Amino acid sequence: MADEPRAPAGPILVPTDFSEHSRSALRWAARASKAFHTSVVLLHVVHDPAAPPPHYEHVSPGGHIRSLEEAAREQLDAFVTSLADDPDLAGLPELDVRMVVGLPATRILEVAEALGAQLIVMGSRGLTGLARLMLGSKAQRVVQLSPIPVTIVKNSDAEVPE
Repeated sequence: MADEPRAPAGPILVPTDFSEHSRSALRWAARASKAFHTSVVLLHVVHDPAAPPPHYEHVSPGGHIRSLEEAAREQLDAFVTSLADDPDLAGLPELDVRMVVGLPATRILEVAEALGAQLIVMGSRGLTGLARLMLGSKAQRVVQLSPIPVTIVKNSDAEVPE
């Protein structure tokens, strides 16, 4: 059995909300991808238009109102461009960057399944107590529902075991 060829491993899926927490998750995933000999897919879920998050800028510098998808695409592009200056991501092959619309936890799991992902790596702010109960946690929901392993990265010092 040792001589049988191994099936290629699925990618590591890294959802991003453009925060430093998701940047830390991407750094962790980049190190893990080298250890697992696989690729990384960076995913942004544009929130359902019925409940847009406050971090999308709806008005362009020229004063024009933009769609949520247009605002999210610009922020995703800027986030990806900023990764080029990150020394912790220097050895990462070209990222497969994707954007979908919907409810984040649901869409993350759907994309993971469609890709055949072997792992989901998410950043988390680590809210506790009342803040967590009031706001909910996308990461917690993904962990509860995911059929594949999920790694939650809470800080930039997280290390990948060798």
